[in-house]
Amino acid sequence: MSPGSDNKSGLLGWRLQAAREMAFVGREEELAVFHAALYGGGCSVLYVHGPGGIGKSALLRRFAHEAAVAGRPVSMVDGDMPEPSPGAFEAEAEPVFRDAGAVLLVDSFDCVQGLEGWLRERFLPRVPVGALVVIAGRYPPDPRWRTDPGWAGALEILPLGDLPAGDSLALMDSCGVSAESREPLSAFAGGHPLALLLGAASAVKGRRWTPGQDVVATLLDQLVGEVPSAAHRHALEICAHAYTTTEDLLRAVLPQDAGTLFRWLRRLPFVESSRLGLSPHDVVREVLEADLRWRDPKGYAAMHERVHAHLADRVRTASDGDLLGAVAALLYLRRGNGAPADFHGRHDEDEFQEEALREEDIGALLRMVTAAEGAASAGCAAFWAERQPEAFRLYRRTETGEPVALSAWLRLAEFDEEELTADPIVATAWAHARATAPLRAGEHVAVSRQWMLPPYRGDSPAMELIWWRVIGNCLRAERMACSYVAVRHPNQAWVERLPHHGMRAGSEQPRLGDAAYTLFVHDWRAVPAQAWLERMSHGPASGPGAATAGLAVLSQAEFAEAVRGAVRQLSRLDGLAASPLTRTRLIAERAGQNPATALGDLLRQAIDGLGEDPRSVKFHRALSVTFLSSTPTQELAAKRLGIPFSTYRRHLTAGIERLCADLWHRELYGTDAPAYRSP
Repeated sequence: MSPGSDNKSGLLGWRLQAAREMAFVGREEELAVFHAALYGGGCSVLYVHGPGGIGKSALLRRFAHEAAVAGRPVSMVDGDMPEPSPGAFEAEAEPVFRDAGAVLLVDSFDCVQGLEGWLRERFLPRVPVGALVVIAGRYPPDPRWRTDPGWAGALEILPLGDLPAGDSLALMDSCGVSAESREPLSAFAGGHPLALLLGAASAVKGRRWTPGQDVVATLLDQLVGEVPSAAHRHALEICAHAYTTTEDLLRAVLPQDAGTLFRWLRRLPFVESSRLGLSPHDVVREVLEADLRWRDPKGYAAMHERVHAHLADRVRTASDGDLLGAVAALLYLRRGNGAPADFHGRHDEDEFQEEALREEDIGALLRMVTAAEGAASAGCAAFWAERQPEAFRLYRRTETGEPVALSAWLRLAEFDEEELTADPIVATAWAHARATAPLRAGEHVAVSRQWMLPPYRGDSPAMELIWWRVIGNCLRAERMACSYVAVRHPNQAWVERLPHHGMRAGSEQPRLGDAAYTLFVHDWRAVPAQAWLERMSHGPASGPGAATAGLAVLSQAEFAEAVRGAVRQLSRLDGLAASPLTRTRLIAERAGQNPATALGDLLRQAIDGLGEDPRSVKFHRALSVTFLSSTPTQELAAKRLGIPFSTYRRHLTAGIERLCADLWHRELYGTDAPAYRSP
């Protein structure tokens, strides 16, 4: 349109309106509902709600344009009025009473939310039939709208969500966002219109976009605004950091007023509720995380540690049915640390479901495995399904019930020739375990096996569920020496993922039928579960877990010999530093101490502990006078004790044996295990 064709075209307001219309994309469903109401046959009141910046005002401007095109008189009320009273509101909205064809648009209704009951009961019933009222605000309508039969056909509620991917791309294109900036901006903003527009305004052509602090600060102001207290801010930050937030999680991290804070979170317009807990809108999550990382790095790290500890404990204590959700929540904390993603979507919305193996399913599953991986692979699955049916999990498409994958967590405690003959993969795992670090009393190895249809062998949701099960099994296992994950070639997704979790590829590559496999192994005695978890939390190159990455795995005989050597070096710190015991689980669990000092303290405490048992008092005296009092000779030690030298030697030998047994028990079962009791 040329300037001369319409006097309005020369006005700034006209140009602003034209630019807004150019930037408006999508919302076809909402426009269809409005058109139905506008041209008859629809409702009388539209209630639009959604979080800040989601595009409510832009949609109302579009509604105003459509109503004007239809020849309907339009009036607009801004809820952010100086005097939020019924009188002030009615004065602004008065034109709707004069014309049955009028359209009234109410924006920012959350600013006058206290008028909702009056609006429903007193104002709207006086509006002429044929007029149309649109209310837009952050909060959903009071439940009384839905429970009142009178409003059943007169009210339409429109929750306004993110733009779909195609509309988001169209919006970025309309703003001139460069190709190199589209992906990072889309990853940050999702389909949130305000975040997309702010990001587009800050994008520099020729440079990959990153969210600057000006964008983060603006979004925080627009989306979150002021919060009542520091405790409320902390609760929001926890909610943004965790995958989902429960009152239990809040109580673990913020013990005071957890219930009150949870109820406050639940009512926020940008927080959604699901069966797993509360989740903020993605862009709110991103800006809260980015702001805290920048504003208070130490506070962010401390919060992460508390959340991580609580979720790790949930994995260890969850029921079998809740295990995958607990593992997913724990892995979600690793997002953005450079490792391959372990979490791609909401567990409760996945298209696949895990279930225990049922006897009646075995035939159909074996036919699936035969078709997918051949007779040899199906033979192995059949062998283990008969021997360890409890080890198996089945994965089905939720919609159709079609089985697509099968997994097993095989627990092996004894060397069995029949198992070795039946499964070359298990045979290779046993050979590796026996050659590197033989099992100690009560220990076992575990082998993870998967059988799946070819389309799901890559980075698929089905494989993600299997991986969560593997991690859950690792963290919940007791007395597991080593775990092995068998990966069928080619499977690049697993090959990239496993080394980031401290699982290294073995040199042997067993074959099953025509397929080759790689075994990825982790020694849980060298890097226990707690150290492994810390490495997952902090990344492989840093964090407390890095210091425990090379623990010594000693046989019982080697351990006893090391104890005998260490007690003779109790008075020499350099001698203790050379002991292999400084690299065992015993010392790793005494974090924060010099290993040699920690070993000396441990030995002294263990010797003193013998004195608390009446049956071992004589052993305690022999060890104490010999090693704690630095008596120069054994003859002098016997003389100080006032007993014959032969009796002293017998007590000393028995005392050392008892000391070795006590410490070995703690090495195997941990320092929190029940005390060892001699036979």
